[in-house]
Amino acid sequence: MTAAARVTLDARQSADRVWRLVGGFDSLPDWLPYIAESRPSEGGRLRTLTNAEGGVIVERLEAFDEAARSYSYSIVRAPFPVTGYRSTLQVVDRGGEGCRVEWSGTFTADGVTDAEAAALFEGIYRDGLAALAETLTT
Repeated sequence: MTAAARVTLDARQSADRVWRLVGGFDSLPDWLPYIAESRPSEGGRLRTLTNAEGGVIVERLEAFDEAARSYSYSIVRAPFPVTGYRSTLQVVDRGGEGCRVEWSGTFTADGVTDAEAAALFEGIYRDGLAALAETLTT
């Protein structure tokens, strides 16, 4: 069975401005303090992330759409209790209202319940978008 998580952030900034910050597959350290380093490989299709505690997460870019301001990625290696993870980060233009950032993922829980896996990623997405909101106001 597939579980899912989804978190959104409404921002006053333009979609173009927010996409310039988050749209690079290798840009997580620019707005996510939890990620200390991102090293691209395979022509930018793979990123090796190192978190603040030294843990390593490897993710593969699966789809990128500049016009839709979105990219999707999968986990190659990570300490998370899931398999089949696929996530999408998208910035949606809301005209004069700014934009909405949507971070969502689907996965199969492995060794935990679907609810526990969903709660884990909802927390990661929520904390990540809170960090993005903080970065946008500085």
